[in-house]
Amino acid sequence: MGYIPQKSLENLKKYAYKGVDKSVLSRYVLNPFWTWFVTLWPLSVAPNTITLIGLMIVFFNFITMIYYDPLYLTAKGGASGPPQWMYFTWAFGLFAYQSLDAIDGKQARRTGMAGPLGQMFDHGCDALNTTLECILASHALNLGRSWWTVASQIATHANFYLTTWEEYHTGQLFLGVFSGPVEGILMIVGIYALTGLYGPSFWDQKIFTFTHLEHIPIIQKLPNLPLNESFMVFGALGLAFNIIASYVNVRSAMKTAGKPSVRPLLLLLPFVTSVGIQIAWLSHPEFNHSAIIKSPLFVPFLCAWGLQFAHQVGRMILAHVTSTPFPRWDWIWIWSVIGAVDANLPRVIGRGPIIQSSMRNTALFVWMTLTISLIVYARFCTLVINDITDYLGIACFTVRKKDEHGVWRHKDHKA
Repeated sequence: MGYIPQKSLENLKKYAYKGVDKSVLSRYVLNPFWTWFVTLWPLSVAPNTITLIGLMIVFFNFITMIYYDPLYLTAKGGASGPPQWMYFTWAFGLFAYQSLDAIDGKQARRTGMAGPLGQMFDHGCDALNTTLECILASHALNLGRSWWTVASQIATHANFYLTTWEEYHTGQLFLGVFSGPVEGILMIVGIYALTGLYGPSFWDQKIFTFTHLEHIPIIQKLPNLPLNESFMVFGALGLAFNIIASYVNVRSAMKTAGKPSVRPLLLLLPFVTSVGIQIAWLSHPEFNHSAIIKSPLFVPFLCAWGLQFAHQVGRMILAHVTSTPFPRWDWIWIWSVIGAVDANLPRVIGRGPIIQSSMRNTALFVWMTLTISLIVYARFCTLVINDITDYLGIACFTVRKKDEHGVWRHKDHKA
């Protein structure tokens, strides 16, 4: 019951990472820093260890949020939230994650460990970070339990899915002049820093009032949204641009290969399906006493959703490095489908939910969904790592050594 068919294992040896980074900031500012930063790490440190350290820093930031604001209310909801200095640690943690995520590939080339395992591990950590940072950033923006936070999660997941979908069809990772892993992360670092200086309520100011543009006649015709909601609109425009740019790249690759250029669009439907399931669960009738979005279950729900998303894109990346068919359905969605159908029974057949008949039962079901999603994703990671390390004769967290002939060897090839 592994994830890699036996006949596809040989494709692992054919895989080679290809990437294009058009970011001016990355090329002239960050990359020189990363090139220096990687030299501080001993060659005995495996690149996957560096990636994991970065994820652990972000997870620590997430734990501090839960500690200071376990109900995820933020100032808008009546909670004091974390002390303001804590947001600076989130800024440092995210910048550290970006730096460590950028140098793991450089460390892999330094140690001769570049390959499909590093690609899988790096993208797997990125997928988890996407959800964690979405929750943290929404907290810093004072969005709290709201549909804006849900929209933020959808947008960040959509960008990651698009990048993975594009890489599957083109064979290389494209980072444009403005990309999430570079400029997007630095923008969120800036949000954390501003929240640390002025507090979460800073983002409730009206954008045109804040910029002193509200007296301009043409500006008065536009909605004077709060800063946090304006940032969400900016993110939506960025997502629209990324959709177009990704499809242009995929269309070009398909034409070059002599393949249909419209068919890849159908493979965006799995993401739309997964989002539709989660939205259906969240938008159930409120009179069934289980409004998740208005309860402390909101963060566990988002985390379960994030783990299911990580499993989905993990299978996509695995399909890319093993040259296997694109995954169109993920069985882990079944649990959320049950939750969505049950919660919407009042709307569908006019009777109350069977499983989520009370807030207590809803809590048990959401936490069970989170637990199952965590177990399934952990199983996926374990099986994939073991399959790759066994077949390629490498280790996940140990650097290989060269023998007397200059060939990379490893005595213990287990993960």
